[in-house]
Amino acid sequence: MKLVFNGKETYAEDAESVSSLVKGFFGKVKNGKVFLSPEESLYLIDNRSTGCKDEKGKHIPFNSLASHFSKSPKLLARYLVFKDWRERGLIARDAKEILGKFSRGAGVDYPSAAPELPPASVQGVFFPQDMLTTIDSSEGKKLYEEGWFGQFGTYKAAHKGTITKLDAFETLYLLKKGILKIPNSNFKKILSHCKKQIHFFEEMYEVYEDWREKGFVIKTGFKFGSHFRVYFPGASPTKGAEWAHSRHMLHVFPRRSKLLISEWARAIRLAHSVKKTFILAVPGKKSRGLRTCDFAFYHRKGAECENPRTGEPSFLALALTEDEYLGGVEFAQALEECAERGLELVIAIADRETSVTYYLIKKVNLPGSKFDYFEIQWLNP
Repeated sequence: MKLVFNGKETYAEDAESVSSLVKGFFGKVKNGKVFLSPEESLYLIDNRSTGCKDEKGKHIPFNSLASHFSKSPKLLARYLVFKDWRERGLIARDAKEILGKFSRGAGVDYPSAAPELPPASVQGVFFPQDMLTTIDSSEGKKLYEEGWFGQFGTYKAAHKGTITKLDAFETLYLLKKGILKIPNSNFKKILSHCKKQIHFFEEMYEVYEDWREKGFVIKTGFKFGSHFRVYFPGASPTKGAEWAHSRHMLHVFPRRSKLLISEWARAIRLAHSVKKTFILAVPGKKSRGLRTCDFAFYHRKGAECENPRTGEPSFLALALTEDEYLGGVEFAQALEECAERGLELVIAIADRETSVTYYLIKKVNLPGSKFDYFEIQWLNP
């Protein structure tokens, strides 16, 4: 196969190369030539022993061609992900080529129920530096046993002790519901204090409230590297061993935040290692932005690999490296782009050894919610 670089683009023009590229679903045909993207060109040189010359016949090695394209955003991330997907015998095309509407993003349905709120009126004391509220009356035990708010007694040993402790999210929620009263303070003052202490606290509280209002029990996810752990409606600390362990972790990723990819991946892997589903919450105002996805991935259908000629794409993909930051806006725009196309999002991460890990993002259908939630699953292509 022979490639030619004209100083801006790489293309093939001899009949044999054009035929081979078209059959392999590479490039775009224009005026009898096949024009290739930077990652396609680099892949063919690196993995298919393809020669490349300039229009005067001078040989162009991999690094020289890559240097010409070095100003292309995320060049090596895109190349490494493209290469990995192709080496698995699968087809990847530029996401900008995908213009249709598909139906491959049905999502995962979650239940919903009315919140279980004990008929109580409780007085407590809020400690600002610790961001905890203590209740020393018997009503605190009722909050714990009937609504699973706070921790009565000792963690995993409720019979040891008589004090109920509420975290800041539980404190604010019960204040808002009129169940809890804090002398010399109120919802507004405590929320203002918490916002000064914790980045994006207000978004975290809104997510907490959203799930509580759907009947879920939300507790800290500190031990598992996320903001919250989630128990489905009906959960109670008095129901025995089947309710003792949550099966879902919930992490809040506001649109105006940024997260280092390696930290993000660690949280997901930790959740999966303890057999929990990792859910990402994306609060904040939606806005239409630029298309941000890198590739359209064609996957397998039964024993066959799908392709642009006879099939449809399965996913849109973001190509990233482990040492870059993913912004909430970029992530949200990619998700919104996927929703418009009716496809699910795959995040493809190339690590420092250039190995690529894939995560499938599936929308969570939470009835009546005003926010977007997504399950993140490891994907083995």
